[in-house]
Amino acid sequence: MKKISPELQFFFNLAKMQTVTARRFDGRLGGGLGFNDMLILYHLSVAEGEKLRRIDLAEEIGLTASGVTRLLAPMEKIGLIKREQDAQDARVSYVMLAPGGKRLFSERIEKAEMLAEESLPANSSKQIKAFSELFKNLPKI
Repeated sequence: MKKISPELQFFFNLAKMQTVTARRFDGRLGGGLGFNDMLILYHLSVAEGEKLRRIDLAEEIGLTASGVTRLLAPMEKIGLIKREQDAQDARVSYVMLAPGGKRLFSERIEKAEMLAEESLPANSSKQIKAFSELFKNLPKI
């Protein structure tokens, strides 16, 4: 069997980490909020005006526009996000943080912080910062 490169092994490990992380957060955040929902609410909460174009949100979280649309539909139904048309260009629509999403995000962020801390080895903050810098510089999709 061919031995794989450290780079490919890194991405295999990263994929496993993403799966384990999603499962851990999905079951424990509460309020019906999953990891991807929390990720969307976070990006909207830090965006100017708490809104983003759907395509920009997709780029932020690394999904396709259609993938984001599938995630947003149930979030809109329960009042976490809402849509807004651009006043100057009817072809452009925004995803906005709704009051219910803002409230739920602020209620759950502390729990998410605790889960993140529990999920990583103690004394790993230097490595976490290095990985974060590495990921920031990855090429866009």
